[in-house]
Amino acid sequence: MAHLKGRVALVTGGSRGIGRVISTVLAREGASVVLTYREKSALAEGVVKEIVSKGGNAMALCMRMEERSSIRQTIDIVRSELGYVDILVNNAAIAQEKSFDTITDEDWDRMMTVNLRGPFICCQEILPDMVSRGWGRIINISSIGGQWGGVNQIHYAVSKAGLIGLTRSLASVYSRYGITINAVAPGLVGTGMAEAELKRPDGQDKVRQIPAGRIATPEEVAEVVLFLAGNSAGYITGQTINVNGGMYFG
Repeated sequence: MAHLKGRVALVTGGSRGIGRVISTVLAREGASVVLTYREKSALAEGVVKEIVSKGGNAMALCMRMEERSSIRQTIDIVRSELGYVDILVNNAAIAQEKSFDTITDEDWDRMMTVNLRGPFICCQEILPDMVSRGWGRIINISSIGGQWGGVNQIHYAVSKAGLIGLTRSLASVYSRYGITINAVAPGLVGTGMAEAELKRPDGQDKVRQIPAGRIATPEEVAEVVLFLAGNSAGYITGQTINVNGGMYFG
């Protein structure tokens, strides 16, 4: 049974990787899905076509996580076309492999702007509608890097740790309104973002040390998001759900 029927879901960065699969899984369960992209419109439209071909409802919108005006415009379009956002999945993010001593101010600022300020703005713009309706689900896609730190991309790890802090703080304020706010922290996942790391000897060594003996699939992350988006998870809030195969017990 499509248990998200009648719900509207906004998935940022939904054109590829984990976001793409999250979009298709939420649509599979009946949600009307709006997936955002920054530049790759063809990929985003491909996801929409896939969803529609299977009987789902979806649309793709260009949105820049760096700009409140772009985020606000996207939400306005969603309201006019589909209605209020019931489920927000803050998935859009960037990664950059650099040693700490080579990270520039510009690198740091862009990482924080896209990975942390963007989700903050999305939450701030959408939460009033959720409060007024007495129901909402916010799922922030963090990372194991935000829990145990980073080596080759410290600024990325810091941004993801901040996202966990945002999750806990917002849950403390808004859970009383029927809104749950949780984070999902994947470990190594078979997506383009992890491709470079998995090709290096240190990345391959990480895989060998995973207790589960393998990396995750995007589908395994998406199914956790699906659970948190539904009514069955109505008493789970402020939590960070680890999907890491035992890489980190926290």
